[in-house]
Amino acid sequence: MGALRKTTSIELIRDRQSEKSKDPDRLITVGWREWVGLPELGIAEINAKVDTGARTSVLHALNLHSFRRNGEPWARFDVFPIQDKSVPVVRCEAPVRDHREVKNSKGHKDLRVVVETSLSIAGQQWPIEVTLTNRRDMRFRMLLGRTALRGKILVDPDGSFLANK
Repeated sequence: MGALRKTTSIELIRDRQSEKSKDPDRLITVGWREWVGLPELGIAEINAKVDTGARTSVLHALNLHSFRRNGEPWARFDVFPIQDKSVPVVRCEAPVRDHREVKNSKGHKDLRVVVETSLSIAGQQWPIEVTLTNRRDMRFRMLLGRTALRGKILVDPDGSFLANK
């Protein structure tokens, strides 16, 4: 009998992920924080915290206004993609997918607008849902929740900014 080899937590996660993913070799390894893009919103880069404890992704948005385009609900909002800065501001518009009650990190529930947009990371792009809220008092302007990660991302909690290396 051969010696037992210790399996690392990343190998276990990769094994579990490969059962769900159509192409496990295409998983992107990211750290707990990453530079990502939201090209459909005109945001080339924003520093996002990868948060597997959050189901849905969230984006810091101010001046949120609802309107109709061709009879469909849309949202217009401002995003400040650089942490701790009020410039530049990116004026965004996106179709509204839903309104969802979300519990924030302090346990309070609030009703948020949900939009769908594309996430760009490590040269790949796919659609994600994002809730919009004021994150003025939070360190990161964006959180990437687990539904945005599913089948695409492997998280290494020891690393930072691993996707574009």
